[in-house]
Amino acid sequence: MKSADKSEILKTERVLRALGNRRRLAILQMLNQHDSLSVGSIAERLHLSFAATSRHLRVLAGADLIESEQQSTTVNYALSKQRPSILDTVLKNI
Repeated sequence: MKSADKSEILKTERVLRALGNRRRLAILQMLNQHDSLSVGSIAERLHLSFAATSRHLRVLAGADLIESEQQSTTVNYALSKQRPSILDTVLKNI
């Protein structure tokens, strides 16, 4: 197996693992409905702790599904502009 093929397989695995959690899917659905949301706003809407929400956001960011932007003391999250196409397919079906 070529290293480029292996790299793509690992990237796809990371994306699928990130999508394989109902709370992360809920976060993605929220971000699809809003331009951006803060960690606190996401946590409040999902009834999760700030720490648990941050962990989910790290997994999503690690799979290049979301991006963050610092605004003063708040970090806002949005769907990545260069997200994998599978994300759009998933969002259409949830």
